[in-house]
Amino acid sequence: MDGTGTTGTDGSTWPHDPEAPASPASPAARTAPRTAPVAPDAAWPHDPEAPAPLGDGERGYDAAAVERFAPEPDKRPGRTAFQRDRARILHSSALRRLAGKTQVVTPGTRSHTWDASPRTRLTHSLECAQIGRELGAALGCDPDLVEAACLSHDMGHPPFGHNGEQALNEFAADCGGFEGNAQSLRLLTRIEPKRFAPDARTGEPVSVGLNLTRAALDAATKYPWTRGGSPADPSSAKFGVYEDDLPVFEWVRRGVPAGRVCFEAQVMDWSDDVAYSVHDFEDGLHAGHIDTGRLLSAAERESVWSVAIGRYVSADTSPDELSEALDRLVDAPWWPHHYDGSAVAQARLKDATSQLIGRFALAAERATRRAYGDGPLTRYGAELVVPRTTRHECAVLKAVADRYVMRRAEQEELRADQRVVLAELAEALTARAPEGLEPQFRALFEAAPDDRARKRVVVDQIASLTDASARTLHARLPRR
Repeated sequence: MDGTGTTGTDGSTWPHDPEAPASPASPAARTAPRTAPVAPDAAWPHDPEAPAPLGDGERGYDAAAVERFAPEPDKRPGRTAFQRDRARILHSSALRRLAGKTQVVTPGTRSHTWDASPRTRLTHSLECAQIGRELGAALGCDPDLVEAACLSHDMGHPPFGHNGEQALNEFAADCGGFEGNAQSLRLLTRIEPKRFAPDARTGEPVSVGLNLTRAALDAATKYPWTRGGSPADPSSAKFGVYEDDLPVFEWVRRGVPAGRVCFEAQVMDWSDDVAYSVHDFEDGLHAGHIDTGRLLSAAERESVWSVAIGRYVSADTSPDELSEALDRLVDAPWWPHHYDGSAVAQARLKDATSQLIGRFALAAERATRRAYGDGPLTRYGAELVVPRTTRHECAVLKAVADRYVMRRAEQEELRADQRVVLAELAEALTARAPEGLEPQFRALFEAAPDDRARKRVVVDQIASLTDASARTLHARLPRR
């Protein structure tokens, strides 16, 4: 290290100056002629400092794209930098925890309709990754890079889904707020224990999280701006980085126009939209909450459009456009007009799900190819083109699930209880800190330079919990 670290707003220092030029000698940044793959039964003795061969998937990505914040040697020849990124995410505890976090229905709950295995944040992330990998590959992206972004895009979400996000945002109002996407970047670059590097100021080890490549971190960033910094809508609550994490964010975004989203992140974002719109609709039918026959009623449609307009489509969207979008879906031969839970009905519903995913993904692929041609599309060389009619069809499915599943009275009662749990948990942990925190967060709390930074550590601790562990800890900690 050169001893020129950058100090974050929480007093921490990153291991090197993010403004320094990328070193062509760093192992992750070097490129070399492609070499023959190692035979499966061959021994692996090799120079750990030798550059990894440039895989086919990395072509189109320059040395800066595959650089890591803290340089480190490859352990195995023949792997691309993005394969390593994907593997690190798959093996992370943060990804495993998504199995216990709400997507729409709280994991482990059962009623006369929902079974005990609803989709979770983990299954959603896996489904998003499958869609993103194939769509990205069809457009010339590195498939491992897009899959890594899809797998990690929800890692920062707290217990109880967007409801938990709202509760933590209220608690963290005086220390920068809370946003699941910004928390994902924080987790990937700081909180998830994988790599440590010497602090440039003190020489002490500092966590650099999973130490993913620049391209992987950029691809996982849907909203590349701080709170209130959306170039399209400054009032938007969506943002992708806390002030505390600006040093590594600036390293990720070096040389990129402010506010511009890279192509792989756009593919990830559309894959996310496709996955949750289609699967929430499927789950709602399976649970008996959605009756597609009701969607033929003008009054029912109006109630759906009131949910969609301003939330899932722009406020100036005409209800007629949404009706036309729904009619196109209803007129398709695979549309599920009836669902009775039988094996035949389940199979037909699965086919409808597959048809919808293919329809939405292929529409984006074709429109983007018409705009940019047949070559590989990567990083900042293109924009994903999704036809307006396709976005409306996707939005209709989101609004239908929202109207008939998420807005049920019992769901609102549950959400209110969940917000109380997190608010009381935050208060109790603050009062007991650092003793009430897990060892990892206890050490961070003790090292924090001020109350603002200490509060952020409490937020980090809560955000790392699953739905079940949040309730267990809430029940165990004494409250006033």
